[in-house]
Amino acid sequence: MLQPPPIVLSFAANDPSGGAGIQADILTIASMGCHSLPIITAITVQDTAGVEDMMALDPEWVADQARTVLEDMPVHVFKIGLLGSVEIIAAIAEVVSDYPDIPVVLDPVLASGRGDDLVSEEMLQAMRELLLPQVTILTPNSIEVRRLAQDDEEDDDDQHLLDLNYCAQKLIQLGCENVLITGTHENTSQVINTLFNSGGIVRLDKWERLVHSYHGSGCTLASAIAASIANGLSVEEGVYEAQDYTWHALKAGFRPGMGQYLPDRFFWANDSDEDADGNKDNHNK
Repeated sequence: MLQPPPIVLSFAANDPSGGAGIQADILTIASMGCHSLPIITAITVQDTAGVEDMMALDPEWVADQARTVLEDMPVHVFKIGLLGSVEIIAAIAEVVSDYPDIPVVLDPVLASGRGDDLVSEEMLQAMRELLLPQVTILTPNSIEVRRLAQDDEEDDDDQHLLDLNYCAQKLIQLGCENVLITGTHENTSQVINTLFNSGGIVRLDKWERLVHSYHGSGCTLASAIAASIANGLSVEEGVYEAQDYTWHALKAGFRPGMGQYLPDRFFWANDSDEDADGNKDNHNK
């Protein structure tokens, strides 16, 4: 009898455009050889341009979805995306606390690519207090990490918040083991992604900056990290493999609508990027 693939349980919102949210998680996790358990946290009205509306589910429904499959199948990694409400944050925190040996990957979805705000200050505080102490790796972009690290005594232009190392260490002090800050929003010629733990910088990777903007890139990266860890890689190894996967998915991206491009999570099924020997180029500098 064949062994089943590693299993990743993902908490995320439904995205009818298929670009982000639970759809992005399912596609990425499957593409990387794992089985996805999709737990819906919210229903959104959105397209490739932005989020028009969102309806959070009853937190008991979210918890019951997760607990039912957790009692049936062995889960290797939790991946958490858009949360929907303070009550859902509390429900998810309670579920994952019952499985302390399962790694947790948290993608703090705070706004859409267009800038639509998806969290309240109360939700941010609940994330800091209830989820971050249980997180194995947090995957914010530079905007998200500054917002998460900001406290009541700091304003948006506080000089401390310009220092990404300061922001990462502040979140690590709240209990998060690792923080991967992505640099897409920084004014740099290359995209610089930096992995931190309590000892400082673990790895720094530079990637060619692509010309388009993408819907679902953060979901793809976090899910790819979750799948890599589920496949047996360490956090540091998994972070590199996930970045490489995500960069190629973005490079092969397509624009089906009038908004952002979508990553092609099954880019490897198209051999157009392969050289004559069948090897894919490594674009990490």
